[in-house]
Amino acid sequence: MTGPDTGGVDVRRQEPDHLAREHGLDLKLLQPWPGVDTPFEGAWCVLRPGDVTDTHSHPEREIFIGMAGRGLLVTATGERHRIAAGDLLTMRPGLEHHVENDSDQDFSYYAIWWDGATAAAFLERAGRPS
Repeated sequence: MTGPDTGGVDVRRQEPDHLAREHGLDLKLLQPWPGVDTPFEGAWCVLRPGDVTDTHSHPEREIFIGMAGRGLLVTATGERHRIAAGDLLTMRPGLEHHVENDSDQDFSYYAIWWDGATAAAFLERAGRPS
C-alpha cells in the first residue's frame, strides 16, 4: 500500500506459506505488486537442502542478494561460485547456470533481473519516452 497513510513506503513481507515450487526451488515473484512499478523484475528464492535449480540462461542481467544460508552458482563451463547471506553476485546476460544448495540449511536469496526492454516498458508506463 502506498499513500499518505504509509508515508509513501511500501513493504512486501516474506510469505513463506505462499511460495510456489518452480524450476527446482521454492519462489515468490516480486511482481505483480499492486501500486508498485519498477524497471526490474525479481523473485524471493528458497533452495531447500539438496535442491538444484533447472539449468538455464536468459537475456537479462541478473543479481543475487544472499539472505540466509549458502549455496553455489554453477556455470555451464563448471565454474563454481559460493554465495552466502550478505553476498551479492552478478551475472551477464546469456550465462548458462544453475544454483545448488549443498548444505543442510535452506538457502534464500533475492534474484533481480532487468534488461533494456524491461526499462523501456517501465518508462513507457511512466509516460516518459524510452
